[in-house]
Amino acid sequence: MTLTPPSPQQFLSGALPGTRLVVRYRIEGGFTDALGVLLETADGECTVRTRRSDVVIPLELVVAAKAVPPAPPRRSPRAPVS
Repeated sequence: MTLTPPSPQQFLSGALPGTRLVVRYRIEGGFTDALGVLLETADGECTVRTRRSDVVIPLELVVAAKAVPPAPPRRSPRAPVS
């Protein structure tokens, strides 16, 4: 028996807000990724909060999506070398 994984659109529609994920989607001239936290999925689009901004992605442009583990803790600044 072979299980078929959900399409990226099905995954995003079923993912809970607050899920950390990466979404690959089409842009003019190629593809790009949004890595962040899912805010919502509604009306044929999803909103992902990245480090830089909230990104609204039409589901029809999504080619891949998956949950990812939490970000590693940020490193503390290095002490200056004397």
